[in-house]
Amino acid sequence: MATRAIAPSERKRVLEVLARVGRENSDATVLFHSTIASLMDLHPTDYKTLGILERLGAMSAGEIARHSGLATASVSDLIDRLERKGFVRRAHDPADRRRVPVEPVLDRVAASRELFASTRRSLALLFERYSSRDLAVIAYLLGRNAERLREETRKLSSE
Repeated sequence: MATRAIAPSERKRVLEVLARVGRENSDATVLFHSTIASLMDLHPTDYKTLGILERLGAMSAGEIARHSGLATASVSDLIDRLERKGFVRRAHDPADRRRVPVEPVLDRVAASRELFASTRRSLALLFERYSSRDLAVIAYLLGRNAERLREETRKLSSE
């Protein structure tokens, strides 16, 4: 694909627009997921951690802390809250009796997926506007940004 040179002033304008719409997207995302968390009677951090467990599978408290960027001390309380509400259970690792992986209770998590029916449909309609190549670029950007944000979260959590 041929690219054309972009004047520095045009790039500056585009970067300003990206910063603005990035913040708008972030605000809308946080507020949407806070609403979903509330409907599930969860704190937003507990809800997002549950999403990590659902996506990546069972992990120890230390692994949850690494994947979420949360302080290890706060993860234990978070696990207790999720366990009391029936969203996770502590399992036993037959290979290492000291390790206590936390796993999502899939039936309980699956029941909450109905809350996403409308948003899945609207997102599919939005994706129809883009080529597969465009979607690959967007997916790459979102993946790198998630890595960047996890690193920034770790930095902030360790200060």
